Amino acid sequence: MAFGEELLIIQKEFDGFDETNKRLDLLALDKNRNLVIIENKLDDSGKDVVWQALKYASYASTLKTEQIVDIFQKYLDKNYDGTEARKLICDFLEVPDLAEIVLNSGNNQRLIFVAANFRKEVTSTVLWLMSHSIRLQCFKATPYALGEELFLQIEQIIPTPEAAEFMIGINEKEAAEKTTEREANDRHKIRLEFWGKALEALRASKSDLYNNISPSKDHWLSAASGISGCPYNLIFGVKFIRVEMQIAWGSQAENKFIYDYLLNKKQQIDEAFGHELSWERLNDKISSYIRYGIPMDGDNRDNWPEIINWMIEHIIKLEAAFKKPLADAYQAMKKAGVEAGAESKTV
Repeated sequence: MAFGEELLIIQKEFDGFDETNKRLDLLALDKNRNLVIIENKLDDSGKDVVWQALKYASYASTLKTEQIVDIFQKYLDKNYDGTEARKLICDFLEVPDLAEIVLNSGNNQRLIFVAANFRKEVTSTVLWLMSHSIRLQCFKATPYALGEELFLQIEQIIPTPEAAEFMIGINEKEAAEKTTEREANDRHKIRLEFWGKALEALRASKSDLYNNISPSKDHWLSAASGISGCPYNLIFGVKFIRVEMQIAWGSQAENKFIYDYLLNKKQQIDEAFGHELSWERLNDKISSYIRYGIPMDGDNRDNWPEIINWMIEHIIKLEAAFKKPLADAYQAMKKAGVEAGAESKTV
């Protein structure tokens, strides 16, 4: 418990790594089934202690459960005859059988340094490694005498006990942010590739809406309808695809006038399109949308030919259904003299 937790020492002066005769001071298991590499220095931490420990951690990362049991058994055979390693590990981890668990999973190995003094080059390196989610602790060991009794005070100096939980939270937050950023970059690459293939097929189709449009990293691709601010959109989502008419011509009053004009022709437009569209006025927003979509796994490239064919078929239908009604709605809006801030009227 000198380090504030229970550890099971499974080897001392271990030199069993392949292709090296280096010896690590102590090898241990923690309660979370991770290997812990412990380096002890009698006085100064030494300038190479971090590098040595990192090498040991990389070697230890390859050890499987049975290898760990074997390492511990050799240690016990040498120092405690007749003691069974497998049983001691089960008792320590409070599990009935090692067959039910995995020791040393992934890259979760930990490092502990113990020294009377730590060089600045060591502490700065340790802090940098910790900021990159390497699990590391530094303990300062101070011997002192009280009468004829000798004592050793062990004090954790990096991270301080007060800061440990905070640093774990920061590292988890940074890891989550990096994961999100990586996923976003991957999505951008997927979309660019998809839109490239979709535009190639669109240019070869009967539709000329997207002839002058370039691939995008966004999940939507817009094309002009002939009425400024009222584009046709193709939507490529992770779990759905969609075609839509967006009404975002000018002010909220102007846009709602156009939407309401079209809504009065809903039956005619739906029938021309061939499906019942989703009509979304969005009263508290400037824009309105008229949409049609289906669920689809966009990340599966095997689905892309089907998705592209679906988009081409339905964007052609959408343009045909809206071409005249949209032009009529725009002219009616101009004739009515709807101004920004005015109330929208259903016509």
